[in-house]
Amino acid sequence: MKKNYIIDGNEACAMGSYLFSEVCGIYPITPASPMASLTDKWSSADKKNLFDDSVKVIEMQSEAGAIAVTHGALQAGSLATTFTASQGLLLMIPSMYKIAGEMLPCVIHVAARSLATHQDIYATRQTGFCMLSSSSVEDAYYMSIISHLSAIDGSLPFLHFFDGFRTSHELNKVSLVNEEEIRNLIDYN
Repeated sequence: MKKNYIIDGNEACAMGSYLFSEVCGIYPITPASPMASLTDKWSSADKKNLFDDSVKVIEMQSEAGAIAVTHGALQAGSLATTFTASQGLLLMIPSMYKIAGEMLPCVIHVAARSLATHQDIYATRQTGFCMLSSSSVEDAYYMSIISHLSAIDGSLPFLHFFDGFRTSHELNKVSLVNEEEIRNLIDYN
């Protein structure tokens, strides 16, 4: 049974991401800061993910550090994610090549606020990350879930992005999926 909530795109994305994450490397950067802040808040409140654990949140001093801790967690066998804005994403490119080359199931969620046609997002196309885009608050929730499920199933890294002004902060109605239904979609083999 689906429940309806009024939330913004950042919260919608963070809600989906939290369910699949064991480790989250963060460096809060506007307009993506609420995703990292909410994940940290839920972890501190001992909210459980789909694996009945709280997410281990590690705040670093830069975006390069956030992706580096995410990369290290992935190499250790954890499901890891990070959140950033498009400017921070550009600092993650060197690690993105390594993550993609190692076929690690990472997801980077990006509130993209480039001045023209997501040039910053497209600057990462050559890294080997698969890309998914959301165009509404509800999309941000569902694509967050889809990106994590796809990363796990394909052992591939994903970049999930959405507009960093409108979608990230727009309040809208989202139909949330029951966590048990999502849990049944994971291939544990």
